[in-house]
Amino acid sequence: MSAARRRWPTAVAAVCAAVTVAGCGEVRNTITPAPYTANQLSVALDSSPNATHVGIYYAQARGYFRQTDLDVHLSVPTATAPPLEQLAAGDVEVALASEPEVLLARNRDEALVAVAAIVQGRLSAIKLPTPSTSGGRPIGPSSATGTRGGRARTTPQKPARHSSTSRAGTRTSRTRTSTTPAGTTTTVATSTTTTPATTSPFDRAGVPTYDGLVIVVRKATIVDHAPLIRRFVQALARGYEAARANPAAATSALVRLNPGLGYRRQLARVRASLGAFFPSGGHPWGWLSTSRWNAFSEWMTREHLLSNPNAPVDASTNELLAGQGV
Repeated sequence: MSAARRRWPTAVAAVCAAVTVAGCGEVRNTITPAPYTANQLSVALDSSPNATHVGIYYAQARGYFRQTDLDVHLSVPTATAPPLEQLAAGDVEVALASEPEVLLARNRDEALVAVAAIVQGRLSAIKLPTPSTSGGRPIGPSSATGTRGGRARTTPQKPARHSSTSRAGTRTSRTRTSTTPAGTTTTVATSTTTTPATTSPFDRAGVPTYDGLVIVVRKATIVDHAPLIRRFVQALARGYEAARANPAAATSALVRLNPGLGYRRQLARVRASLGAFFPSGGHPWGWLSTSRWNAFSEWMTREHLLSNPNAPVDASTNELLAGQGV
């Protein structure tokens, strides 16, 4: 990765001037950075854009990344470059993956840590509507694209020991790059060819609940650049909270930035997914349940999917969420 993609804050004073932090709560940033001066942050999605990413794209559309002095670049995975492999290799700063994938990567001694949960619980627990029940009059950009999109089912396979599971099926496709008014660049497939699996080899009877989609970074990034990741995570929280408040507008942003998606179907799926984006018990957005992670890692160990005793240790943290940390 070029030096330009790795620009980080170098002075505490500069950071303090850029953002105002009330305790450890949500970052409030009112500045508009000059072109090409924002911190670059590359993010590997877990699949082609879909309803589970609605808060990410709404944060783009509403300028939440720019307000926290971030220039976020999103990319979809390929068969030869899964998100966690890109992250471990240092090709991206942030990746999206499932809890099992994080634990399996750590079993291979990859120093990766989950810092927030996008989907609380299994993806398969979200009762997605079928096209016949989506209903509703098109009120968004789908009429302009003339397409209807969504998730495609892939056949899950049981993971081999010490290897990561695949969440997506991929075909070769062209890509395009666009820059939004919020200053965030997105690289997306021109056709939805990389799609999340609607089932997982871990979605069967007797398997403890786990987080279906989490934000993952390298441990060194937390040590050296915690404020940067905190700003990203808390901008995402604002994006998902705004999506909950206005699902129609959030879906419009998702489809506008990814024209291959169909508005009506994505709106139905966004509405069906909203409950999975937020934790219970009054916890802040992104909360990672320690008890749930412990129970799932213990099950993986019993099933001989984890052999490294250090894999579950500090595999997740809530320190970068709003109101948490030191």
